[in-house]
Amino acid sequence: MWIEREISKTLKTLAQKRPAILLTGCRQSGKTSLLKHEFPELPYVTLDVPLYAEEAAIAGDIFLKKFNRPLIIDEIQYAPELLRHIKVEIDKNRQTNGQFFITGSQKFSLMEGVSESLAGRIGIITLHTLSLKEIKEFYGESSREHLIWYIFLGGYPELHAAGLKPHEFFDDYIATYLERDVRQMINIKNIHFFNTFLRLLALRSGQLLSLQSLASQIGVSGHTVKSWLSILEISNIVYLLHPYYENIGKRLVKTPKIYFLDTGLLLYLLGIRSQDELLDSPLLGNIFETVCLGQIVRYYENKGIRPDLYFYRDAYGHEVDFVIPTGGKLILIESKWLYPLDKRKELFSSIKNVIPENKIKKKVLLTSHNEQATFENNLCLAGCFEPAIFLESD
Repeated sequence: MWIEREISKTLKTLAQKRPAILLTGCRQSGKTSLLKHEFPELPYVTLDVPLYAEEAAIAGDIFLKKFNRPLIIDEIQYAPELLRHIKVEIDKNRQTNGQFFITGSQKFSLMEGVSESLAGRIGIITLHTLSLKEIKEFYGESSREHLIWYIFLGGYPELHAAGLKPHEFFDDYIATYLERDVRQMINIKNIHFFNTFLRLLALRSGQLLSLQSLASQIGVSGHTVKSWLSILEISNIVYLLHPYYENIGKRLVKTPKIYFLDTGLLLYLLGIRSQDELLDSPLLGNIFETVCLGQIVRYYENKGIRPDLYFYRDAYGHEVDFVIPTGGKLILIESKWLYPLDKRKELFSSIKNVIPENKIKKKVLLTSHNEQATFENNLCLAGCFEPAIFLESD
């Protein structure tokens, strides 16, 4: 079973413009499957095999001579030394694009090697787990019931392809992630503490993040929690949303908000084991906000664009869930699981004296319904299945 990925067009376009492509993303997001599906005729090697990783690290030039071009190289983070040899191979025929297709599960940890070795030679894109749009187009469903099902299951492709129950998949996923990626990146003396950190962080998805509060609850230092958070970020597990400044208002909140990028993993960590438990959860509003953030991020990164995305909040209670600067103006987005339409005029009322109307391009309300309409005062009501509806339309 193959679910078409929105990022495929971006991948193919970059392959025509750059000698190498680096496809990053969290574990099991479908990086390898995507490359094999889009380029089935290409030779493939994975550095997940220790013998190959060792050879690639020690004798990268000899290693590369074993394979024809173009070449798919999987899990480059296990032998980043190979990047300098890839540069040498590219420079032998600098004008030929699409020579190497590389994957890596630890985005930022690869950037130093990529910047040093392949600057100007490589295109970098991030593949997330399945988006609502991808799920909608595959199953042909976009109802509120289907949204609930997607939130509960999440977007990891294997869950959809193999018909696994979420807890079956995530039991193994967490164990593998802890035992391999985390232990490789940092020395964690007590995995139990890190596991506790994951679950406490899940409780905060869609909320302001206080590292010191987390550290106190777990019983570790603030520095330790900061390093753990950076691991989740470079692994594309969580997303830090920073506040919007640009001289608007006073006494602005400077603390970022934290979001998990896949709701299936989020709900697993929260201990939510059924769709009924999801709907009864006091965290439903934050979970839905997490869904909306994830779809916006996927929309941009599937196009190869780094999201220019923020939130607004100040000490006086003025706030907006998401702020997107575009063309010198702002798109303001609020997410509400349910919202009475007869109260829509009250939306964004708290910021009317803070953000000038001529600074606002569009106001958007995202709800759990897949309805879409444009109301007075430039207010758009939309579901979160199709981000293009509220990010592109006038």
